[in-house]
Amino acid sequence: MEQKGSCLCGTINFEIEGDFGGFFLCHCSYCRKDTGSAHAANLFFASAKLEWLSGAEQVKTFKLAGTRHSKSFCNQCGSAVPREDPEIGLLAVPAGSLDRPIDVRPNAHIFMASKAEWDRELETVPKVDKLPQVASADSE
Repeated sequence: MEQKGSCLCGTINFEIEGDFGGFFLCHCSYCRKDTGSAHAANLFFASAKLEWLSGAEQVKTFKLAGTRHSKSFCNQCGSAVPREDPEIGLLAVPAGSLDRPIDVRPNAHIFMASKAEWDRELETVPKVDKLPQVASADSE
């Protein structure tokens, strides 16, 4: 698989060459906190070539002390970008950072014991195509 990706502001561009070994939606409290969302969505590669096409000097990595958790991101826009973890020998690529859709479904939801309480039975929540009108305090 060869994929290109970038950050939100376009400063960082990269290319990945290799086959991924897993696609996981991680619900651990660390991933929920650093994404600000229900879960992280990462592709994992055991043997892949990562090439920074532009903006490599803008990549910053945060490592949470006392854990294996880390996050690489663009220091301009904050977007998550690929990170190499030499401790476990894996390259983690945020699925949302890829520029083209991938024809792959996640292998599993992981760390379900840490799943947010509000992240349950979401299939019953209404689905809309754009941001709906939100009531303000002034309109009450």
